[in-house]
Amino acid sequence: MKEVSDNNAQKKTSKKGNNKDDKKPLQVLQLNKKDIHNSKPEKLKSVNISNDTKMISSNENDLMNNEVLLEKKITKPSIINEEFKYPNSIKKNQLEKPPEIDNTIEEFEIERTVDDYDFDENEFLAALNDNEPIGLEGETIKGKIIALESDGLYIDIGGKAPGFMPKKESGIGVITNFKEKFPVGLELEVLVIKEQNADGMVTVSARALILRKSWEKVGKIAKNGELVDVLINGFNRGGLTCDVEGLRGFIPRSQLEDGSNYQSLVNKILKVSFLEVNPESKKLVLSEKKATLILKFTKLKLGQLIEGEVLAVKPYGFFVDLGGASGLLHQSSVTNGSIRSLREIFVEGEIIKALVTEIDLEKGRIGLDTALLENSPGELLIDKSKVMLEADERAAKTKGLFEENNI
Repeated sequence: MKEVSDNNAQKKTSKKGNNKDDKKPLQVLQLNKKDIHNSKPEKLKSVNISNDTKMISSNENDLMNNEVLLEKKITKPSIINEEFKYPNSIKKNQLEKPPEIDNTIEEFEIERTVDDYDFDENEFLAALNDNEPIGLEGETIKGKIIALESDGLYIDIGGKAPGFMPKKESGIGVITNFKEKFPVGLELEVLVIKEQNADGMVTVSARALILRKSWEKVGKIAKNGELVDVLINGFNRGGLTCDVEGLRGFIPRSQLEDGSNYQSLVNKILKVSFLEVNPESKKLVLSEKKATLILKFTKLKLGQLIEGEVLAVKPYGFFVDLGGASGLLHQSSVTNGSIRSLREIFVEGEIIKALVTEIDLEKGRIGLDTALLENSPGELLIDKSKVMLEADERAAKTKGLFEENNI
């Protein structure tokens, strides 16, 4: 039994010896950071260890070295980092209190000083006027002739460059004595037809200004219903041509009193009225028939009692012949009573009496009224013959309504 126990004892001691030898490389792994900081790393004693153990020790050394460098960076910060990290170290008495600012607007004033660079308002407006281009299209300006050329003339219009008027724009029709009609120094009024070019020169026209004034004058004549005498200077398939205030007018054959032999009217003077005046399309249409009608209208007065024949019955009223002219008796002016049908009052061919209440020379229209002849509303429907018989006496009572318009 002792031998057995002794053998076991030998085995135990041998195992302990082996464990010691195995733990030797682990001592290298148990190095502490304190040892690294306090003392320089010593060379490790040469120990018989395996290749795997050497790789582990070298890796551990690298890791520890990195940790040492990182710790040095953390434990020794720069001065700037210390101030940023520890702002509480700054003393309170080192900070200055910012000055108080008064935000009241009333006490805040800006003192403006006048210097050489100030620009007066009047000077500013004067500068604008000096730089403003002279001669906008459609503008009427006055100037003085400063030079004549074979193709036109130059006019001083007060701009940086003179205005140029082509020879064809100097007037209406053919001008034979150009130099005599436009001597140097002559003042005239012209119309700008083209604005400034690259040289600052504008194109002007005396002809365009004459035509503009002619259209304006013709428009006023037509609006007032006035008549004009024209000289017939030509004809074509549709009618006659003439000149009116320097404009070319046209008289259709249907607007002539005698349209069958209209060619014979050339070089004769006719009294005409205006049918259409359109400066944009340059359309000027005249009528001899309308002129004859207006002549008859001029003999009429507002409130005048006329007698005529009913020419036609329309849904809106009656057309009455006044001896070459026709007047309109509108349904609203027939009677003050309610009407079921206009034909129950007047029919075509019937002779009636009515008051003139409107004279439109421009449109060639005459307005009539029979309701003013009634003594009571609807009397014309009840006793038409009595109203027509007493029309003269009743018309005299209504003269006061039209006296102001006839003055």
